[in-house]
Amino acid sequence: MQSTKNTPFTGYEKLVIFILAISQFTVILDFMVMSPLGDLLIKSMDIDASSFGIVVSAYAFSAGLSGLLTAGFADKYDRKKLLLFFYTGFIIGTVFCGIANSFYTLVAARIFTGLFGGVIGSISMAIITDLFSLEKRGRVMGFVQMGFGASQVLGIPIGLYIANHLGWEAPFLFIAGFAAIIGILIALRLKPVDAHLGMHIQKNAIAHLFQTIKKKDYRIGFITTAILSIGGFMMMPYGTVYAVNNLKINADQLPFLFMASGLSSLIIMPLIGKMSDKFNKFKLFAIATIWLMLICIIYTNLSATPFALVLVINICMMIGIMSRMVPSSTLISAVPDMQDRGAFMSINASLQQIAGGLAAAIAGLIVHQQTKFSPLEHYNIVGYTVVAVSFISILLMFRVDKLVGLKTHEQQVPTLEETPVV
Repeated sequence: MQSTKNTPFTGYEKLVIFILAISQFTVILDFMVMSPLGDLLIKSMDIDASSFGIVVSAYAFSAGLSGLLTAGFADKYDRKKLLLFFYTGFIIGTVFCGIANSFYTLVAARIFTGLFGGVIGSISMAIITDLFSLEKRGRVMGFVQMGFGASQVLGIPIGLYIANHLGWEAPFLFIAGFAAIIGILIALRLKPVDAHLGMHIQKNAIAHLFQTIKKKDYRIGFITTAILSIGGFMMMPYGTVYAVNNLKINADQLPFLFMASGLSSLIIMPLIGKMSDKFNKFKLFAIATIWLMLICIIYTNLSATPFALVLVINICMMIGIMSRMVPSSTLISAVPDMQDRGAFMSINASLQQIAGGLAAAIAGLIVHQQTKFSPLEHYNIVGYTVVAVSFISILLMFRVDKLVGLKTHEQQVPTLEETPVV
């Protein structure tokens, strides 16, 4: 594989990476903390399990809608101002979650939070793509996406501890307070990100949205993201039910399972980021996806299993997930032109959320459970479906890799005006 030398980051670049990583951490933590609070919420608000599902999905679908609504405006403003605006809305929404006193007010608060929080990831991606060259971008993605692992390590145990001692509302208020500090840091230290404003951008927001969707190369990126999200989210909703009822994992062991998986992702993400910048990104993605396919088949066909073995398999699965997340995000970020990046990333994030909701719905149609204490049936079929979808994702990512390679080549070849006259 062809390798390249890693270029060191400047002091300001390190600050930008930290700001984007820590803000992404708070957004993911707000989403992740809902799952461990399920039992407390159901009992405190006297709601059933299906109602709790509505609370969880309310965020995902509002976040997906938000991405589409803001796509047309995403390239018309300084990206720092956009980040600050939506992050402020996210903080307000998280406070509303902490003071909600009924099922309906909590659903409304989650919808509000999703409308703002769902766009922050796409704005961060646009900032990364604007400020960092493709040669550095894999390492940046590795650090920024560590928020996923950190939220598993910190979100579940700390969220449960705070909720058990201070009530289910407390974790949201703690997240909002911490996020407010990050918001001040964004306002004071992040420089304007407005290089794209000097380029020609469609003035009408709706027209800009459809102009972005209309481009064939962009649609390939969108379809690839949707397929990746379906494969990535399909096993997630019923993972805990399968672990407890099929693998016979004790409920008290679940936090340690999440913590171990999260810690492994914190270790692997920077390493994969460096490898993504040094080696061919598509080959790295393909190897990681094949690895993940094998682990999925093994894991979804297990019966009662010792905790230590389940721990090892979950860590291996997390390695596969993280190892394909960094190179795929890096390649897809290189698809749009600078003047379309905000719109592209917003639509991309929206599709990611909607595809995740669709994946959960498909998994729900496949699996079956006689009672809430009986084993989960047909989870192995979910695993085989993930394998099939993952194979399709390799084919689509191959096309994305070719598009990015062609675009990079075109940017490096001088035009007639740039060619020196001998």
